[in-house]
Amino acid sequence: MSTYVYGIADAGHPGLPDGVEGIGSPAHTLRTVTGGGLIALVSDAPENLRPKRRDLLAHQNVLSEAGAEGTVLPMRFGSVAADDDAVAAALEERSEHYKERLTALRDRVEYNIKAQHDDEAVLHTVMAENAELRAMVTRNQQAGGGSHEDKLRLGEAVAGAVQQREARDAAAVREALEPHAEALSAAPESTGWVTNLSFLTGRSSSAQLLEAVEAFRQANPHVVLRVNGPLPPYSFVEETPAAAEVG
Repeated sequence: MSTYVYGIADAGHPGLPDGVEGIGSPAHTLRTVTGGGLIALVSDAPENLRPKRRDLLAHQNVLSEAGAEGTVLPMRFGSVAADDDAVAAALEERSEHYKERLTALRDRVEYNIKAQHDDEAVLHTVMAENAELRAMVTRNQQAGGGSHEDKLRLGEAVAGAVQQREARDAAAVREALEPHAEALSAAPESTGWVTNLSFLTGRSSSAQLLEAVEAFRQANPHVVLRVNGPLPPYSFVEETPAAAEVG
C-alpha cells in the first residue's frame, strides 16, 4: 500500500500525542519513517483519495498537533509516496535541504490573504475618481437612458475602469502587507480574486500583519480581505520528491 505523507520534522521531534487520527474512513493509524536525521509523519494512503472535508480536516489536525510539539514542515494534502522506503530515501537524499527549511521555519506560521472587490463599493469608487465616466452617465441620462450603443460603451468603460482598479488594488495590498512579513508567496492568478497572497511571519509577531490588514480595510472599504491563519507554512516548503500530489 502507498504511503501518505503529512509532514517532516527533526529526528528529535517527540511525534504525535496519543489519539490523533489520520485520514481515511476508518482513520488510518499514524506512524513515523526515519532517514537522514529526520522523521516523516505518515500513514497508509486510502485508495481513491479525494479532498473530502473529513480528510482535509484530519490532515490539518495532524500538522497542528505535531506543530504544537515542535517545528514540522507541512506537506500539502494529497502527498503520496510509493511506500515507506521511498519516503526514507527522500529524507536521506534531501536531508540538508529539509534541515535548512526546519531551521528557517522554526516558530513561523502562514497567513493566506485573499482580496476581492465589493461590487457596489468599487463601482462607487471608480465613478468618483473618473470624471469621464460620470460625464458618460450624465449624457445617457439626458438622452433618456441613451441608445443601446451608448449603454454598451458605458458598460465597457466601467468594466475597463474596474479592471484597472483591480490591478492597482492588488499592488496596494502587497505593498501594505509585505513589510510586516518575512516572506511572501503569490498564488497563480484566478478569477474571483483581486489577489491571493500567503505571508510567512513569526508566530509571536503575527499581530503586526493582522494590524496592517485591519488598517488596509479601514482605508479601502471597497476591498474585502479574507484572512486564513495561522496555518502551517505550506507555501514555503517544497514537496518531498518521492511524493505525488493527489488533486
